[in-house]
Amino acid sequence: MSGLRVLKPGPLSLLQDAGRQGWQHLGVSPSGAQDGHAAAWANRLLGNAWGAPLLEIALGGVELLAEVDTCLALTGAPATARLDDAPLLAWSRFAVRAGQRLHIDFARSGQRLYLAAAGGFQALPVLGSVSTQVREELGGLNGRGGRLLAGDLLPCGTATGERAASVPWPFQPDYRAIPLLRVITGGDAVEFAAEQLQSFFAQAWQLSPQSDRMGARLLGEPLAPPQRQWSLGMSRGAIQVPPDGQPIILQADRQTMGGYPVLGWLHPLDQWRLAQCTPRHPLHFTQVSVSDAQADLREFYCFFRG
Repeated sequence: MSGLRVLKPGPLSLLQDAGRQGWQHLGVSPSGAQDGHAAAWANRLLGNAWGAPLLEIALGGVELLAEVDTCLALTGAPATARLDDAPLLAWSRFAVRAGQRLHIDFARSGQRLYLAAAGGFQALPVLGSVSTQVREELGGLNGRGGRLLAGDLLPCGTATGERAASVPWPFQPDYRAIPLLRVITGGDAVEFAAEQLQSFFAQAWQLSPQSDRMGARLLGEPLAPPQRQWSLGMSRGAIQVPPDGQPIILQADRQTMGGYPVLGWLHPLDQWRLAQCTPRHPLHFTQVSVSDAQADLREFYCFFRG
């Protein structure tokens, strides 16, 4: 078995794919890549199948040694990257030879980078997915939800002959910009007082430093949520409002049940944009219809999945 040897793993590097589907009724969250847009581009650059396993790198600070001739693609948060001493373009595909070192510095903006290999990294799936869920100890290289460690081997196949290529710059997001995130109102929205809904969309929120792969916590003028006395199934993007009035937007490693009132759901494409926001980043929200969100998602899938 050959691939990429981990010399420096960074703060949190996790093997991810399109997620662990079909197990939420047993309390298992889907997990998967936090930023599905950047992950999709990394695999597309290499001609990989949709959802092929890749590496999600939080913040950067990674160094890898190639033990095989292959092709890689790096997307997501902008960071200085070098192959030995040669600089690499952002959002690009490049060939590596056995013995070369890939250095990825810390991100200048954004939160997560995605490194894909030709054919995808290889690991035994757990419940149909290699996605790493640290809290539930599922997936990853060892099948027990472990983060990448120095000395680990990321197995991948041999590939040669690929020319360098990059994603056109208009399709590379600017993670420093203040995003306008679209929300499909629903769930318990009708139970919120009209002025509370207006306050949610009118004010500027900040992303709390306590956010993680389970939930993005917002900081702002607290809302007054209605009371609810039962739990419901939860999906990614659900905007829960707990008693303290500071909304929580559920992320890839979310719980599958929840009892807090739900104001609505974040547009799927904007869930991925939110995944790249840094702590204290300003956030604004606006409403979108279900049909418009479905049309946007359909266009995305037609492009990346064919």
